[in-house]
Amino acid sequence: MDVKFADLPNLAGQEIGVSDWLLIDQDRVNKFADATGDHQWIHVDVERAKAVPFLGGTIAHGYLTLSLIPYLSADLFEVIGRTHGLNYGTDKVRFLTMVPVGRRVRLRQKLLSAEQKSGGWLLRNEMTIELEGSEKPACVAEVLTLVFGA
Repeated sequence: MDVKFADLPNLAGQEIGVSDWLLIDQDRVNKFADATGDHQWIHVDVERAKAVPFLGGTIAHGYLTLSLIPYLSADLFEVIGRTHGLNYGTDKVRFLTMVPVGRRVRLRQKLLSAEQKSGGWLLRNEMTIELEGSEKPACVAEVLTLVFGA
């Protein structure tokens, strides 16, 4: 979706789009574990995790799921006339269901508000990471981005 910088407030309350599905594989989980130092066995020990009935295998880190938001949202929303943007923070992060390795996720983005701030727009987006085949989303977060235009 392309929108002019000045028209951002007109999108408040609207769904921006839905990303393609992304497979969460063990290699991605292992690399995230290495990057963060979080090598908890439920994420990286496949055999041990398979032996736990409610797991049935390894699961993605919650913060890995959250960290996919920029990647999954990259092609959903283009602000025409934007010069730059800043990550302003995240509110109300909730991890509602586990993401088993070998399953796919996608992002559903909704612009909740666009408020003037510091010469730009402070965008509040509801980001929902959906898990294929699940009624419950894996993660829901309100992501704040400050965007500036020419």
